[in-house]
Amino acid sequence: MAKFKLRVNGKARTVDASDADKPLLYVLRGLGLTAAKDGCGLGQCGACTVIIDGNAAPSCQVTIANAQDKLITTLEGLGSAARPHPVQAAFIEEQVPQCGYCTSGIIMSAAALLAKTPKPSEDEVRAALDGNLCRCGIHVRVVRAVMAAAGQRGLP
Repeated sequence: MAKFKLRVNGKARTVDASDADKPLLYVLRGLGLTAAKDGCGLGQCGACTVIIDGNAAPSCQVTIANAQDKLITTLEGLGSAARPHPVQAAFIEEQVPQCGYCTSGIIMSAAALLAKTPKPSEDEVRAALDGNLCRCGIHVRVVRAVMAAAGQRGLP
């Protein structure tokens, strides 16, 4: 059993794992951080997206070994009910979620975008969220919410 040092939501964590190739998604869920969802397992749906060193990443495709000593932020560490992240607040205001399965991954991708590009165009928002799939068809509300979180007028 090897020990891996992770920095998750601002806290140092040491995790025992017998397999260095264990997906970060499973480690996070084992820590009780369940916002990242196990969708496709192939990094194609975005349901498990987290932010690693400032970049949105599918946690099902990042190994625990590759996540070691990196700054990992999950939805649980992004904001709180009392102080939501601007993207979370905009999602609530715009009533974005339907089933909610994809929502945390989309929020994490949007938060990573806004951290790097505070005033993105709608095309930049769409490009940043291209790896996040939603079966409910909430795409227009998502773009509108991300634009609102950036302090810009979104789609009508």
